[in-house]
Amino acid sequence: MNALHPELRGSLWSALLSIFTSSSTLICCALPALLVTLGAGATLAGLVSAVPQLVWLSAHKGLVFGMAGLMLAVAGALQHRARFAPCPADPRLAAACTRTRRISLGVYLLSLAIYAVGVLFAFVLPRLA
Repeated sequence: MNALHPELRGSLWSALLSIFTSSSTLICCALPALLVTLGAGATLAGLVSAVPQLVWLSAHKGLVFGMAGLMLAVAGALQHRARFAPCPADPRLAAACTRTRRISLGVYLLSLAIYAVGVLFAFVLPRLA
């Protein structure tokens, strides 16, 4: 990974960080909604008593989604910038460069999908009920 262009390294790390932050939106809002929908309210109560930080995440979901959205925006900008970063001339390193770009983009797109599911459960579905 040290042979990668610094812009590619930055886009990979930002994509990994964005999947971490967007996963917090699922934990905050989608997981409790799913457990209640499945009739597992007792399981949710046990989970909240074991991990009381879930209550804080749910109470501050605007902050959680705001920070995750900000991180996704930064990761998207780095993804866009890394598209034009040069790859090494060595065929082996060029293949690694291309593979890293693909993996980074895949992780970023997965992060966006996770974030969209979180937004659906946190903001859209409660308004429809």
